[in-house]
Amino acid sequence: MQNKKLEAIKAEIRAAKAMNAEQLEAYRMKFISKKSVVGELFAEMRNVINEEKKAYGQLINEVKVLAEEKFQELIDKVNSHQKESKSQDIDLTLPPTNISVGGIHPLTATRQRIIEIFERIGFNLSEGPEIEDDWHNFTALNFPENHPAREMQDTFFIEKNPDIALRTHTSSVQVRVMENQKPPIRTLSPGRVYRNEAISARAHCIFHQVEGLYVDENVGFADLKNTLYHFAKEMFGKETKVRFRPSYFPFTEPSAEIDISCQLCGGSGCNVCKGTGWVEIGGSGMVDPNVLENCGIDSKKYTGFAFGMGIERIAMLKYQIKDLRLFTENDVRFLKQFKSML
Repeated sequence: MQNKKLEAIKAEIRAAKAMNAEQLEAYRMKFISKKSVVGELFAEMRNVINEEKKAYGQLINEVKVLAEEKFQELIDKVNSHQKESKSQDIDLTLPPTNISVGGIHPLTATRQRIIEIFERIGFNLSEGPEIEDDWHNFTALNFPENHPAREMQDTFFIEKNPDIALRTHTSSVQVRVMENQKPPIRTLSPGRVYRNEAISARAHCIFHQVEGLYVDENVGFADLKNTLYHFAKEMFGKETKVRFRPSYFPFTEPSAEIDISCQLCGGSGCNVCKGTGWVEIGGSGMVDPNVLENCGIDSKKYTGFAFGMGIERIAMLKYQIKDLRLFTENDVRFLKQFKSML
């Protein structure tokens, strides 16, 4: 009886088939697992008399080996079938699919180019928090309380805390650098800033600035001019002209605004430059001695210059973009024009 039962199980194992993972698992549960048919055969050995146990055990082992070999054979067949199915799903006669490749955002490209230019002449990179306290954003930069200069920049204050605000410029980063580093200091501070302004083609409440600072002994206005001349010609081309106009900023004295010859009309006059042939790109000046003293730097020993530019303004001039809002609207038609900058 036992031999007939074993032969029947062997026959069932040899005839077993599996085409997928579910059928493989069903075979394993029936013939390989501890609670399988083979497992039950081993459990029945306790009912076999001692004289026959050895012979009966050998027969069960033959069934076990046969079940395991068959299981491996079924695994190989299922894997082979799956590979064939995948290869059949691919139609090699179909034309290739055009994969859309993205590009670098024009603001990112402009920021990287500005950093590259100034790093080559010794400026390092510094960053700071976008949520600032009154000291770093205003007071240390020579903005006394209730001073009219504070009204030059409409500020987003944090609710219920008038001493905390979204930074209006990255000059706050320069304050932090001067507080924690001794001269000589030569640093560039790019970053996002916020001002409570109406959004239009020429203004936005969120935009990006890059500000530079150089503090050392015997730093003069000529150093500032030569640095910005170098930047303008590297950024916009060797034929670009630069001029400085007297201006006012609370944290620099003397102060000047920086103009370059219009990139659209070449200086002949157009609607972008309002017929003047010049376009403003930023502000600059010699660091006010009060600012140096506020940051713990001896203003009798050290002098310095600072400058700041809007990255959006530089990008608009560089790529001849006439609407500031295009940078933040995520219009794919606009962004696709800059794929070549990959």
